Amino acid sequence: MGWAHAHAVWALRDERGQGTVEYVGIMLLLATLMGAVVLAVGKGEGNGIDDIIVGKLKSALNSIGK
Repeated sequence: MGWAHAHAVWALRDERGQGTVEYVGIMLLLATLMGAVVLAVGKGEGNGIDDIIVGKLKSALNSIGK
């Protein structure tokens, strides 16, 4: 009985696979955020998301030297 209990406690404390769970959570969070960005940008001026991203990058790069 003591060995089974010790083995059960050890198995519950084992952290193998925890990193995988965390990475899956991060990927789900990023996918949700990207989906929200696409929906928000899609309601914009009618431009494609590629035009908006290029415009934002150009304005960010132009503001660096100012």
